[in-house]
Amino acid sequence: MDEKWNVFAEGDVLFRHRSWTGHGVYEVSFTRAAGPGRRIVSAVVEGDAQRYRNMGDAYDCLMMELIISAIVLGEPAVELRAGLVELTARASGRSDLPSGAVEHSVLGLRSGS
Repeated sequence: MDEKWNVFAEGDVLFRHRSWTGHGVYEVSFTRAAGPGRRIVSAVVEGDAQRYRNMGDAYDCLMMELIISAIVLGEPAVELRAGLVELTARASGRSDLPSGAVEHSVLGLRSGS
């Protein structure tokens, strides 16, 4: 259950909260980009170790990009998933981490309303 997340947007802000505690972990603000689409203007990650086990800035940046790409936009995000496997393996000190373990964690995310 510790891998379950609610992902939702309010206006131009995307949030990622733990589903079982309601604690906010990620908050990303967007603005309109020139042409179609939006761009990120700021991103904040929970810093309290009691609420979120930080695995480093590179992990958080990749995870946020993966959430936006795979969960929000419904893209396959194959390269992002592979990058997350690599960062997770590096952080755990294991080189034999199966890609499905990390993919399962990402699929534990769900879009909220």
